[in-house]
Amino acid sequence: MNLVTDALLSIVVPLYNEEDNVVLLTQKIHESLAGYQYEIIYIDDFSRDRTGATVKKMDDPKVHLIELKKNYGQSLALAAGIDYAHGEYIITMDGDLQNDPSDIPDMLQHAVHDDYDVVTGIRQKRKDSFVKKIPSKIANFLVRRVTKMDIKDNGCALKVFTKDIAKELNLYGEMHRFINLLAYLEGAQIKQVPVKHHARHSGVSKYGLERVFKVVADMMLLLFIRKYFQRPIHLFGIFGFLLILIGVFINIYLLFVKFYMGQDIGTRPLLIFGLMFILAGIQLFTIGIVMELLIRTYYESQNKRPYRIKKVTVGKNGA
Repeated sequence: MNLVTDALLSIVVPLYNEEDNVVLLTQKIHESLAGYQYEIIYIDDFSRDRTGATVKKMDDPKVHLIELKKNYGQSLALAAGIDYAHGEYIITMDGDLQNDPSDIPDMLQHAVHDDYDVVTGIRQKRKDSFVKKIPSKIANFLVRRVTKMDIKDNGCALKVFTKDIAKELNLYGEMHRFINLLAYLEGAQIKQVPVKHHARHSGVSKYGLERVFKVVADMMLLLFIRKYFQRPIHLFGIFGFLLILIGVFINIYLLFVKFYMGQDIGTRPLLIFGLMFILAGIQLFTIGIVMELLIRTYYESQNKRPYRIKKVTVGKNGA
C-alpha cells in the first residue's frame, strides 16, 4: 500500500457512553491506517458507563485517553483532543462507528497533495433515523442560506485538518456543528468528498428534534461573531447613534412647536418617545464600549481553556 504521508496523524474521537463501540472502533482504525504513523486520542466526556475503563483495558500504545472532570459536551471534548494532538494532520470522527476509518487515506490524499486545509465528508446513504436526518437537513439548509458557504453536510464528524487550522479553531458551547464555517473564517480552503456511513453499532443517539432550535440559536451567535466579534462597537455604536439622532430630531421638532407655534408639548406622547430614543441610544452606545473592553480582555486571556482534564492515560510503550 502506498502511503499518502509519513507525517504523524492524530485521530481525535470524543466519547460519551461508547463502551460497546470503542474496542471495535480502535481495531478498524488500526486496519485502515496500517503503515502510517498515528496516535488515537479518545476524550472521555465524563461517560456514565465503563467507556474509560474499556479504553484503559485495551492498553494500546497508540491510544491516548483524556478523561474530563465533568460532561462538557462534544465541542469542548473536541477542543481538548485537538489541543492535546501532536500530529501534522488532525482527523476528527465520532465514536459510534457510523464514520468509517477506511475513508481517511483518501481524504488525506486531498489534504496532502491537493493542498486543502480541511477535507470534510459528505455522508452517502445515511443510515440515521428520520428524527435525526430531518433536523440535519434543516440545519444544513440554514447554514448554506445564511452564510453563503456551500457545504452540503456540515454534520459529518469525519474531517481531516491541517494542524495549523485545527489549532486555531476556538470551539465552545456547541460550535462543533459549525466547525467548517469556523475553519472557513480562519481562511481555510475546504474540500468536500463522499464518505461511507453506517448504522450505529451500539448505544443510542444523543440527538433529537430540539437540535434545530439549538442550531438556529448558535447560528445567530456565529453570525454576530463573524461580523462584529472583533469590533462590537460597529453594531451597537451605529444603532445607538441612530437612536440618539432620531430622539434629537424629535425633540428639536417639539422645541419648534413649543416656542414658535406656542403649543403645549408636555402631554404629547411624542415627547416621551423622543426621550426614550435618546436614552436607548446612549445605552446601546455604552454597551458597545463595554463589549469592546470585554473583547480586548478576551483576546488577552486566551491561554485559559474552558475545560478541565482529570487525567491522561497512554497505553504501555506509548509516547
